[in-house]
Parts: sequence; structure tokens; C-alpha cells
Amino acid sequence: MSNLKRFEFAEFGEIITGKTPSSAHPEDWGDDIPFITPSDSFEQKYINSTQRYLSSEGVRKLKGKLLPENTVLVTCIGSAMGKVAMTNTPSVTNQQINAIKVNSNHDPSYVYYCLKNNYKLIRNAAGGSTALPLLNKTDFERLGCNAHIDIIEQKKISLILSLIDEKIAINNRINVELEAMAKTLYDYWFVQFDFPDANGKPYKSSGGKMEYNTTLKREIPVGWNNSVLGEFIELERGVTYSKEDVKNQDNKDTIGVLRATNVTGNAVDIDNLVLIPSCKASTSQMLRKFDVLIVMSSGSKEHVGKNGVYYFEKPNAFGAFCSKITPVNKFRYFIHTFLQSEWFKSYIKNQCMGTNINNLTNTHITKCEIIYPASDIVALFENKMKPIYSKLASNTLENSQLTKLREWLLPLLMNGQVTVK
Repeated sequence: MSNLKRFEFAEFGEIITGKTPSSAHPEDWGDDIPFITPSDSFEQKYINSTQRYLSSEGVRKLKGKLLPENTVLVTCIGSAMGKVAMTNTPSVTNQQINAIKVNSNHDPSYVYYCLKNNYKLIRNAAGGSTALPLLNKTDFERLGCNAHIDIIEQKKISLILSLIDEKIAINNRINVELEAMAKTLYDYWFVQFDFPDANGKPYKSSGGKMEYNTTLKREIPVGWNNSVLGEFIELERGVTYSKEDVKNQDNKDTIGVLRATNVTGNAVDIDNLVLIPSCKASTSQMLRKFDVLIVMSSGSKEHVGKNGVYYFEKPNAFGAFCSKITPVNKFRYFIHTFLQSEWFKSYIKNQCMGTNINNLTNTHITKCEIIYPASDIVALFENKMKPIYSKLASNTLENSQLTKLREWLLPLLMNGQVTVK
């Protein structure tokens, strides 16, 4: 432990609290500089995109708030309290983020991992109300933790962890491209109807016959029909459990429960599972590989209908605010891509009920109108989709394993229990 000492966060570098430009000056907003808030994704090491951007004029007015790349960012408000990320390009944050512009005595990536390892310390330091905890700049600067003194040692440690994060980021980028490929092919075949005809040419563009379908209120290829989603899937609502049912890792005979927050993008992750007694979930309330988890109830209308594919071999249960969609095997990837289509997302928004809580019923899902394509076209589509979804599954599983490896190594390296030769 002699190579470790306690550092206050202020010793790592200059602490900068962000600021939000006034909405009264629309010219301050644009597409030049990322404007980072806790609402942006802090799930990966680097902030790669943001919901909003500033203009050069807006940044000029915020003197001293422009952060260079490799600045460490810490969210200091609300439920996002303590999340850590880094800038990969010059950026500005709002006032709910404290940033550390790391000095030359420390490695920026090491400081990132050091603060990530002290997530609980940061959260427990928050003041304010229980509903909205806050951590101001002064209190943030005074927080302290053990860190390695030697910057060479810091760089060795951060390199090991960074390599893991880089592989996770590469897999994520590949998956984004694969999902885009699947969506493009679905749109091309089942929205534009340019699937291959008998001569291998695009059907509609090559003069393929179309006819008007009164139920779908659009033209579809001759010989195709309309149906409802319930003809292609099985649907099951999730398990209900109470706070008293939640167990810790040491309890035996437990099962993991996925919630709406586990639906990330077009997939499902298995991080931060709630554990409950296995007897609480029936076999029908278990997610299996290539099932889809869909959010059925949420305080946000934007989250209702959000869905993702479960790519893991080990089954897990899912909560009552979600449902499981199991596609009929020969329509598996057709249903996966349909559930991510713009048409389905628009349909869901029109079905949400309630004022404070937005809900979907099983009937909303099963009665959703859908095109019923010719069987030979579906079979061809499934064959083309199979390698794409197999790769999505393998990348997602690898990322889950890499994340567990990183989380296991992080405290060992930071506490000096493991050294890098």
C-alpha cells in the first residue's frame, strides 16, 4: 500500500462546473460543440454523442467552460449521481456535472477509473433532499480517495482497463452497424416492397403487381395479406414481487429479474439484476435467447413500447412492467425487425393510455395490424438475418463477460491488491 496515498479530488486537476445557456438566446444553440448533461449516456467510458449541441457563439459566452478532450465528468444530481465518463472531443456541460481537467501529475484515464471505483463515496456525499440529492463544487473538491502516486503506475493500470473498454466500444459499434443493416433490409423488403422477385430484381421497382389493402390502408404486393401481431408471437406479462422478496447475492435458489431499465437500445442487458426467490417466477415468466422484452408501463410515454432482444443463453425473469414476446420460429427475425420499425413505434405512441402512467395491455400488442408476407420471401429474409443476429448475440455476450471482468479487476487494481508487471 506504500505506493498509494489519499488525494482530494481537487488535487487531480482543475474542477469546473458547467453552465446552461439561456433559452432566450437560440443563437447559442447549434451543432458545433457537444453540450453534455446527465441525460446523456454515461454507460460507456467516452461520451460519443449528446442530445444537444452549442454554437460557437454560445461557447464563446461561456468563458472558461469549454473542456478539452479527456476531461473526467461526474454527474452530481439526482438518480444519476456519481456516474463517470470522459470527453472525447472539446465539450461543455451543464451545471449538474462537475468536471476534472486532469493535471500533468495524473493520468486522465486513471482518474476516470479511480472515480468510477469510488461511485458509492460520491453518492453518499450528496446533500439536499432525498428526492433530489446534490453535490456542489466545494464539497466535490474536498472528497478524497486513495490513488497511486506514480503516474507510470497509473498509466499501466489505466491501459489494462482501457483495453477492455475499447473492445466493448468496438463491439457496440459493430452492433449498431448490424442493427442498421437489419433495419435497412426490413425497410427495403417490407416497407418499399423491393424484395427480390423471381428474377432477383427489386419487386416493386421492377413493376411487381400491387393491390390496395383496406385494413392496412396501403398497397401491398399481390398475394400478400394482412394479419395481427398475435398470429406471430406468444406474449407473457412479467412477475410481480415486493421489496420483501428482494434477496442479496448470498441467498441460494434465487432468480434474476430484468426491469424496464435493462432495455438498452435494441437489446437487453443483464446488469443490475434484482434477485428474488425462484418460486416467484413461473417457467413462462422466463426470458430465453431471442425473446424480446418490451416495456408495457412507464411514467414516460417515450419509454412505453421500447423493446430489445434477449441474447443470453441463461434464462432470467422479468418484472411486471414488461412483457415477453416470443416470436414463432420461422418469423423470428421478421418480428424482431418489425418491433424496431418506425411504423410500430408510431403505433405504440398512439396506444398509450393514462395521464401520469402510460400503459399498454396485451391486447394492444396482439391486435397490432401487420403485413403477412409470402412464405418464400419470409424464409429468404430469415436466412439473410440469421448471421446478423448470431453476431449481435455473440458480441452482446462478450461485452457482458468483459464488463464483469472489468468490474472485478477495477477494485483490485485501484486498491493495490493486484499490480501490473
